[in-house]
Amino acid sequence: MTSRVIPVAPFTLTVFGATGDLSRRKLIPALFHRDLDGQIPDDAAIIGVSRRELSDEQFRIFARQALSDHIPAGELEGPEVDRFLARLSYVAADADAEGGWSELARRVGAFPGHIPVYYLATAPHLFGPICERLGKYGLAAEGRVVIEKPIGKDLKSAVALNEQIGRIFPEDRVYRIDHYLGKETVQNLMALRFANALFEPLWNNAHIDHVQITVAEALGVEERAGYYDTAGAMRDMVQNHILQLLCLVAMEPPASLDADAVRDEKLKVLRALKPVDDLNMAAVTVRGQYRAGASAGGAVPGYLDELGSSASQTETFVAMKAEVENWRWAGVPFYLRTGKRLASRVSEIVVGFKPVPHSVFDTNVGPIESNRLVIRLQPDEGVKLWLMIKDPGPGGIRLTHVPLDMSFAKAFKVRNPDAYERLLLDVVRGNQTLFMRRDEVEAAWKWVDPILEAWRGAKEPPRPYTAGTWGPSAAIALIERDGRTWLEDGA
Repeated sequence: MTSRVIPVAPFTLTVFGATGDLSRRKLIPALFHRDLDGQIPDDAAIIGVSRRELSDEQFRIFARQALSDHIPAGELEGPEVDRFLARLSYVAADADAEGGWSELARRVGAFPGHIPVYYLATAPHLFGPICERLGKYGLAAEGRVVIEKPIGKDLKSAVALNEQIGRIFPEDRVYRIDHYLGKETVQNLMALRFANALFEPLWNNAHIDHVQITVAEALGVEERAGYYDTAGAMRDMVQNHILQLLCLVAMEPPASLDADAVRDEKLKVLRALKPVDDLNMAAVTVRGQYRAGASAGGAVPGYLDELGSSASQTETFVAMKAEVENWRWAGVPFYLRTGKRLASRVSEIVVGFKPVPHSVFDTNVGPIESNRLVIRLQPDEGVKLWLMIKDPGPGGIRLTHVPLDMSFAKAFKVRNPDAYERLLLDVVRGNQTLFMRRDEVEAAWKWVDPILEAWRGAKEPPRPYTAGTWGPSAAIALIERDGRTWLEDGA
């Protein structure tokens, strides 16, 4: 079968924060997998940068350990590991000082004709200083910069950061990464909608009753407690990941899959979101904070215990009812939910269709449940379409609710690439479709800021919930007031 993978031009990828957790867990394994699949050119180079003093060989030892920790042993037995590690080199440099930058410029300059890519896997307050030094040392020309979240902590700081980066890199060379958009199932959401005649005619308020988007984590904040206490679930998850998923569900069909065509439609959704402020905040939002409980068969501490503080008002859980005020979605609620230390780790989108207008069946056939489309992002990525069918057997008609179940792992019998594998090479290819544009980021903050301000003004602490549950009881009441219920685990 002929490969349909778009080839990649030679590139030099410089990773700032190369000895950090993101590099170790995600970036190094993702790059190795792309190399293993033959998608990285022979002369591509990867340069690690951080403040730690390491030799090239010491950095390669670090990278080898990262591969051992995060990739199955069976994939590390051939010569491909040494081939990959040979691409790596290292420069010690400080974003807040001049040391090391001349050496970095020399290393990058040793690869003329390569596409220069700079990945900022660092603390957010370093994004601006790193970009300014890239410009100062002549490294920004033709370069592409990748920015991790969070992009600001509110609209004002996001605008300031975007302007600081924009003074060095034009918008068409800034890649604001949201790894959720690189997940295989998220890509399939667009395929389901726009490559099939079945769904798009029904994708509106005449046929859809409501949408649920859940991003649940079983883990607590753990080593991220210091950062998390300055962010909370709203900034950490809702403002970026969840709103991006909402946009993909709710956007109008773009004229093409050109990056700006897709992002134009997502922007329209963000601008159509019904405002939430101090007048309606209590009716449509719930914030919570986990207490000690049980998870994965063992006792786990509460958020304040992990933080080492007795007085934090930071939310570790958010549930809310959002509305998109346009013709397609008027009257259709979008229920959003995310949190730490919940009952299980699951990310999924549930599209609930309206019930049949009239039942032609006798009352003894059982209840007729509404159809729903469940798009599972993690774990076990796949798609389920729940339908009513006749229960097999004689003796009259009895109906049952069953799913048409498509698991990617079972259907395609191939390893499901990590989102970073796709996104890293999309940067090299110059494809910005799966990356956030500046106006998207700022529109999301414009919607989120009044919610955060309303919470501060209310001076009410987050509602407590026991670790290992699905959040505070108020989150259940939020959706059940509308005659609906949260659906878990693809149900």
